[in-house]
Amino acid sequence: MLYDIVLRILYRYEQPANAGRHLVRAMPADLPGEQRLVAGALDVLPAGSERASFTDFFGNSVLRLTLGSPHDELGITVRARVDRRAPAPSGEAETVEELADALWHVRTLAPSSPHHFTGPSVRVPRLRELREFGRAHVHPEMSAHDALVTLGEALHEELRFDSDATTVDTPVADAFEARHGVCQDFAHIMIGCLREVGIPAAYVSGFLRTEPPAGSARLEGADAMHAWVRAWCGPTLGWVEYDPTNGVSVRDDHVVVARGRDYSDVAPIRGVLRTAGAQQSTQLVDVLPITDAELAASS
Repeated sequence: MLYDIVLRILYRYEQPANAGRHLVRAMPADLPGEQRLVAGALDVLPAGSERASFTDFFGNSVLRLTLGSPHDELGITVRARVDRRAPAPSGEAETVEELADALWHVRTLAPSSPHHFTGPSVRVPRLRELREFGRAHVHPEMSAHDALVTLGEALHEELRFDSDATTVDTPVADAFEARHGVCQDFAHIMIGCLREVGIPAAYVSGFLRTEPPAGSARLEGADAMHAWVRAWCGPTLGWVEYDPTNGVSVRDDHVVVARGRDYSDVAPIRGVLRTAGAQQSTQLVDVLPITDAELAASS
């Protein structure tokens, strides 16, 4: 599926910021066999005194931005065309019980190695509550893929999406206790449960194509950045992605931006400011599918 994507992020500061340094992870990923970044541009206002691009350990595209003059706003706009062709899982997955032995035979610490995604991370600590929930729904004789889907469906039923319930800094334990949150919370909770039952799990940030209700026009900026889960189901099946917020396996409607151990590895913007007072942020995303007719007409 071919998409045109526009992301707009705007920060407004109560008091001017004299300086800032930021890492921006917002450009859709270029993933061989999964997703092709046809074209992309990232604009920043103010432009900044220094800009440098690099690839982080997990293969994510990062812009390092330095702002050296006073500013009371920071605007980031991403425009990209993406060809998303998520492959369907194929092959047999090991059982959950067999994963430990399969993991022992993985002798690499490359970025995609499942060894990076087995233990606790900054935003996904080990929690008894997540271990109990995971073990209540996942059994050792289940295939790892069946366990992934079963747990994702259970969390989709157990948790309630509420955009006002949590913030970006809400601990995963609090979100799970309250049984509500946003896609970030759903993903962190599921990652914690999977790791507790022995399934390596990663965090994925990206964009989700959404459809307006029947008979309604699509609203500009109605889409949002999204988050879901990536789990290692053994050497044959490999990594498989699942969206617990919507209770679906990930396919072409999900466009990948970055992957990591949790949100701290893939935050769209992360950095420091020299300022005082509060700040506000807004985010608008458009994910527009391009039909063959539209593509032909533009060529």
